[in-house]
Amino acid sequence: MGDISVNRNHLDRLLADSCGTYGAPYQQTFAELARTHRGRPTAEILPLLARAADRALLCFSPVDLWEQARAISDGQQYVLRVTVT
Repeated sequence: MGDISVNRNHLDRLLADSCGTYGAPYQQTFAELARTHRGRPTAEILPLLARAADRALLCFSPVDLWEQARAISDGQQYVLRVTVT
């Protein structure tokens, strides 16, 4: 499980069902990678997640990104605890 803090004015960077207009939110990209990259090596998925987090201006720790990539690779659920500030 990972943790991230997001300012309430920037939830559109993270959540696919938010009301914002900020491009493709991270949740949408994560879901797409989970659909298309299951079974692929974690090392292949990791830079794609890192690039998506950078585009969304989200600060995931390297460990969180690695755990997310591993969950996608393994087809496992990933739980992210979001603190709204």
